[in-house]
Amino acid sequence: MGNSQSPSSHRDPRFASSSRAFSHTELEALKSLHASLAAQSQSKGPYVSPSVFKNYFGLHGPLGDRMFDLVTQQRKDQNLTFEDLVIAKGIYEKGTKDEIEEFIYQLLDVYGDGIVGSAHHETVNIFLNAAKFAKQDEGHAEESLSFEDFRTWCTLLPSVRKFLGSLLIPPNLGRPGSQVPRLLHLENIDPNMILLKKVYAWHIGGILPQHDLEEWKLLYHSSVNGQSFSTFLGNVSKDKGQTVLIIKDKEGYVYGGYASQPWERHGDFYGDLKSFLFQLYPTASIFRPTGANTNLQWCAVNFSSASIPNGIGFGGKVNHLGLFLSATLDQGHTFSCTTFGSPCLSKTNQIYPEVIEGWGVVTKVPDERKHDGGKGTVLERFKEDRHMLNMVGLANASE
Repeated sequence: MGNSQSPSSHRDPRFASSSRAFSHTELEALKSLHASLAAQSQSKGPYVSPSVFKNYFGLHGPLGDRMFDLVTQQRKDQNLTFEDLVIAKGIYEKGTKDEIEEFIYQLLDVYGDGIVGSAHHETVNIFLNAAKFAKQDEGHAEESLSFEDFRTWCTLLPSVRKFLGSLLIPPNLGRPGSQVPRLLHLENIDPNMILLKKVYAWHIGGILPQHDLEEWKLLYHSSVNGQSFSTFLGNVSKDKGQTVLIIKDKEGYVYGGYASQPWERHGDFYGDLKSFLFQLYPTASIFRPTGANTNLQWCAVNFSSASIPNGIGFGGKVNHLGLFLSATLDQGHTFSCTTFGSPCLSKTNQIYPEVIEGWGVVTKVPDERKHDGGKGTVLERFKEDRHMLNMVGLANASE
C-alpha cells in the first residue's frame, strides 16, 4: 500500500486516480461518512481512530488491525484521513481483479510479516486444505501461500473471495459473501443427521445469485426416505428447479453437485453452464464448468443399454463421470474430468454412499423477500450469518 507518509496526502496521485472511480454522489457520501467517524473519534484533526474504524466496519482482532494498517497506508500514526479512505476503497472495491486480490493477499498477512501461513482449526482447515502452501521464506520454517497460489485458492473458494473482498462494507448493510441460505427440513428429522451444515451451504452458495440464497429445503434424505431411486427422483424433481446433491461416502468424504436444470430422463448429457461440482470435507472446493464440453448433467432411467448407465451425475463422459450415482443408490464413481476441471472428489474413484441428500433451491423474486412484516428478510438474518462466519474464522464482526 505504500511507504510511510504524512496524513496530508492531497498531492498523492493515487487520490486523484481513486476519486475518478467514484461518482460525485459517492464521494460526498464517503466525505460525510469520514466526517461522522472522525467526530466520534474525538481526534485533534479530521482523522478516524482505529477503534471507531473497527467498530463501524465490524472488524476486530488482528484482522481489524491489519485492515486499518493497510487503509492508512502503513503510516502507523493511528490517523485515517479522508484521502486514505478514498484510496483504499478505490483500490479494494473499484480496482482491477489483480489489484483487489493483491489487497486481500496483504490483508491476510495479519501480522504484517510477509507470511500468509496456515491455521489449525477443524472448520477452517476444510478451506485451507484447498490451498497449496509451497512458498519458502528465509527465516520461517512454516510453508506459506504465494500470491499465485492464493489466486488459485480464491477460484476454488468463491465465498471466501467474496467475503474478504467486501470488508469495507458495514455488516449491517448486507455485506456480500455473508449470506447463508435458510435450511428447511421436516421437524421429525434429527438435525444431527443432516449433512448440509450452514458453513457448507455458505460455501456452495458462493457463486450463486442473491435470489438463490434465500431458502433451501430438504427434498430427500436416504435415511428417512429410503434407498429408492424412484423416490429420490420423484422428490427432487417435483419443484422443477435447481437442486443440490450431497453425498457422504463410506470413506467419510463429503461432496456433491449443483444441478441448474431439473432431473429429467435423458439418453445423453444435458444441462447448462450454471451447474458445478464441489467438495465439502475434508477439503472444501468448487469446480465450475471450464467450457471444454457440454457434458454437464446426466439422468438416465430404465435404459437397458450398457452405453447408457442408469443413474444421475455430472461431467466427464459415459462410465467415467466427474460424479456418478447409480440407480441402485448404493454405489457410484468419481473421476477427474475436463468438464469442470475437477479431480476425483473422494479418496478412491469407486464410491459407496453412506448418506445421500437432495436439496431444492427456493428461488424468490425481490418483491417476495419480506416475510412476516420484515422478519426473516436477508438483512434480518445477517446477525445469524455473521455468527456462522465467526465460527468459520473468516469474520470478526460483532454487534
